[in-house]
Amino acid sequence: MDFIRIGDKVLSMEKIYDSINEILSLRSRGLSQQEVASRLGVDRTFVSRLETLGEVQRGGAIAIVGFPLANVEELERVAREEGVEFVLLLNDRDRWQFVRERSGAELLNELMQIIARVRRFPKVILIGSDKRLEIMKGLLDRGTDVKTIVIGKSPMTGDVYLNPDCLRETIRYMRAGGISGEKGCIG
Repeated sequence: MDFIRIGDKVLSMEKIYDSINEILSLRSRGLSQQEVASRLGVDRTFVSRLETLGEVQRGGAIAIVGFPLANVEELERVAREEGVEFVLLLNDRDRWQFVRERSGAELLNELMQIIARVRRFPKVILIGSDKRLEIMKGLLDRGTDVKTIVIGKSPMTGDVYLNPDCLRETIRYMRAGGISGEKGCIG
């Protein structure tokens, strides 16, 4: 066991680590700061400060939805590197496969689940054709911060390469509190 002396106190590092892990585990399971504090006998402000101490990203959770994209894997890697919480990117083949492999009821149910999931995010990046983006934006709450990246005019019949730096820049812009709007950056 690892001990440290501070003045006349001897502290167990293992006990401190275990307590911190318990606090963060309970918070990640959805308990409020006050519930965790009460359960473990600490102040709520301690829980809050502990979270602030370990925070690596600010600006709200982000979801990205886009199609038809030629470089899906490359864009997914950028999204992961930037800590994006939800990513649904499809190339044209996968987009049509998604539609064809489901019955009408299955397709509707799955689309509703995806929409419900994306609506929980305060910030959303939409990538697609001009008309599809308007439809997708209409499915989100008015309070959602939406950034669109137009990659072509509807109807689109093939994949479009999106510059990964453009996506990275858009993600960082949104994390920093950038204003909703349209961005053009293909090629």
